[in-house]
Amino acid sequence: MTSLAVANPGSLIQSVDWVAIAPPLIAAAAAVAVLVTDLFLPERHKKWLGRLTAAGLALALIALLPLTGKSPRATFCVQNVAGGTGNGGCSYVADHFALVFQLLALGGALIAALLSTHTVDNEKLPRGEYWFLLLSSATGAALLPASRDLATMVVALEVASLPAFALVALRRDGRGAEAALKFFVSSVTATAVMLLGIGFVYAASGSLHLGAVAQGLEHAPAQLKPLAEAGAVLTLVGFAFKVAAVPFHFWVPDTYTGAPLPVAGYLSVVGKAAGLSGLALATTIAFRPYAHTWGLVLAVLAAVTMTVGNAGALRQRFDTRYSAVRLLAWSSVGQAGYLLVPLAAAGYAPTGADPLGATAAYALIYGVVNLGAFGVVAAVCRRAGASVDDFRGLFARRRWTALALAFFLLCLAGLPPGVIGLFGKVVVFRAAVDAGLGWLAVVMAANVVVALYYYLLWTARLFAPVAEGAASGEAVGDAGGERRLPVGLTATLGLTASAAVVLSVAPQLVLQVTSGSLF
Repeated sequence: MTSLAVANPGSLIQSVDWVAIAPPLIAAAAAVAVLVTDLFLPERHKKWLGRLTAAGLALALIALLPLTGKSPRATFCVQNVAGGTGNGGCSYVADHFALVFQLLALGGALIAALLSTHTVDNEKLPRGEYWFLLLSSATGAALLPASRDLATMVVALEVASLPAFALVALRRDGRGAEAALKFFVSSVTATAVMLLGIGFVYAASGSLHLGAVAQGLEHAPAQLKPLAEAGAVLTLVGFAFKVAAVPFHFWVPDTYTGAPLPVAGYLSVVGKAAGLSGLALATTIAFRPYAHTWGLVLAVLAAVTMTVGNAGALRQRFDTRYSAVRLLAWSSVGQAGYLLVPLAAAGYAPTGADPLGATAAYALIYGVVNLGAFGVVAAVCRRAGASVDDFRGLFARRRWTALALAFFLLCLAGLPPGVIGLFGKVVVFRAAVDAGLGWLAVVMAANVVVALYYYLLWTARLFAPVAEGAASGEAVGDAGGERRLPVGLTATLGLTASAAVVLSVAPQLVLQVTSGSLF
């Protein structure tokens, strides 16, 4: 009879660091609480579900504070090791990298929740389902940056993605279902390709933990290296899809226009942050032995993505329906190209610390101002079908709203007084130059100049005079002057505008993440 006893049974039992996993755990608990509460609340009291969602996300953000110490905290480890990514044996590590992207994911989800309060009422979306799906997706987006094995990363990516499909489909005007179908089919295809790649990587390295994968690939037999290289490329496809990098971007314009406005803003920031964090972890830790290969691939991908995104934005007509959201969608594709530049630079750097810091800093800046821009679109037009021309003369009707949008657009363009946007682009540009990617820096500089055209053209419309009885005044429905905004929209614009102004005055608050190692 075979004995199943082990020499040290206690080694099979490990304690869970509940403080380390608190941020995504609180978001998940809030999702369950919303789902259960929705069963018992009468319809007239279901507006409290939105407040419960915002409170849960706020608590998840507060749970990040105990983790801001110097040493990372790790849990779900294969062996008895202290925290850190270098050991290669832990599935969850709360280091500086994870905290920065968890801040972006949970903070972006909170702003999207505030932005959603009016939309859920106005479009008569199912409250319980909407808030549950938003919290579930935010849980996956917060889990992904702390994941340190490929299996956990796939689970986190799918937890972030699957609820997002349903969120897009909640609009009942026919466009939502079509947008969700395009989003779903393209995402499932990318995930299938990524899983095939992970299988190849596991076969070549013998492990799923990122640190162990790097060691396995470095010492893999020569006959397995083609399999490992193919697996690395296929694995990155799923993350590139979430980032909306070309050629995996085709779903973005149609999905954003078909989704409720807050969901489009959420996908443009939180969905992109999740994909970016996964891409950074997979490349700089697991596939470090192939750094020069994926560094060149990401550099080409960044150049093509920013060029295609800006070209799509330039082709967008300002007088057509949905042009406001479509312009922001193409802009987000172009911004994804800028976000990929430091990741490409990490492939040529001795360590990935400084380039990754540039990516994290720019992602935080982009997240604040892009959600603010979506907030203004929701506040002014109250519908996704608005055109850019609907914003003509906005300054005469809604002075502070127009100034907020102008500031957000100038931040995205990288022009004063949007100083934080300028600093962000300089940091990204410097990462490319320091890595010896001069040609990529030139491509980025050219695209920044091209993007100025459509950002400034939209900004100019805000202050343009409007003839009496013009269609744009009727479209927005507020020609009579400034009206009080709903509380959720006011909170969204107040938070994003205040954050953008503070960061422009004191950019070191966010740019300090570029000065040290995130791991």
